[in-house]
Amino acid sequence: MLEVNQLRVTLQTPHGPADAVRGVSFSMARGDTLGLVGESGCGKSLTAMALMGLLPDSAKVSGSIQFKTTEHGTDHNTELIGLNDAELRHLRGNRIAMVFQEPMTALNPLHTIGHQVAEPLRLHKTLSHRDARAEALRLLDRVGIPDAARRMDAYPHQFSGGQRQRITIAMALACGPDLLIADEPTTALDVTVAGEVLKLIRELVKERGMGMILISHDLGVIAQNADRMLVMYGGTVVESGPTREVFTQRVHPYTRGLFASRPSFGTTAVADSIEGSLQGLPRKRPRLPSIPGTVPELHLMPSGCPFASRCDVALTSCATETPPTVTLGPQHASRCILLQTAKTPP
Repeated sequence: MLEVNQLRVTLQTPHGPADAVRGVSFSMARGDTLGLVGESGCGKSLTAMALMGLLPDSAKVSGSIQFKTTEHGTDHNTELIGLNDAELRHLRGNRIAMVFQEPMTALNPLHTIGHQVAEPLRLHKTLSHRDARAEALRLLDRVGIPDAARRMDAYPHQFSGGQRQRITIAMALACGPDLLIADEPTTALDVTVAGEVLKLIRELVKERGMGMILISHDLGVIAQNADRMLVMYGGTVVESGPTREVFTQRVHPYTRGLFASRPSFGTTAVADSIEGSLQGLPRKRPRLPSIPGTVPELHLMPSGCPFASRCDVALTSCATETPPTVTLGPQHASRCILLQTAKTPP
């Protein structure tokens, strides 16, 4: 369904052009769920924006994004890079849809939610106003908006954060897209509401057999919702593979750093802290391990491995030599000079 090959996104910065996405490649079949994980600034959202054709006008995109759709029983391959605005508008919200991380910026405060959910149905499916409104009501009911028939003419500010996110999901799924991109869909939601929203997305993706790209900082969200995952850093994919395999092996130093930085309820330190607080004793606050340093600015990214300046096992050559992609299993791969060294016979 989707074949991304050597995707590169160059942005204009005060210091000149800089690559924000550098040679990202992956493929998806219909029904696949792919997770993108990494720190802020690693290129996850820019990769999604490139797929949607929503990058700034000044951005330069190269590589290939092949998107396959099936219409009237015939497969069509479309190269997304280079499409004009009219061609992209035909695909966006129709064959490819996106759930954004902040629903208040995705929803128009001047239009009712009924109007906004019905709009893609009128534009892409050419439904009449009456039929589009009836379908919008069905969608709002399906995503769990209480008393949807009465509240269709309400405005976004009259809903809670969780309800607004459900409305954006209804908008994204209105036309039955082949690919759904969910960019941090539970940002700013409490744990209970976030769990409900993720469960809803899983159910709808399964019902409609669509592919999904799920972008998240939360490794737990990726573990529960993604079949395969890409670990991104500095605009590149440093490790990829089946989610279970990446979670258990954690080959790349950056992947290991992410997992080490994740709070682990039930460790001795956390248990001691809880027990002490229950007994009225001073809490022993465990200090979580962290990856030293910060993600470099785009114009300061090294020519070799982007993680070199923060890696505690980096070699001198890591900053200047492009790390190779090393195959670790049938679908598991990582990019690290140390892996190549380990595989080189003496």
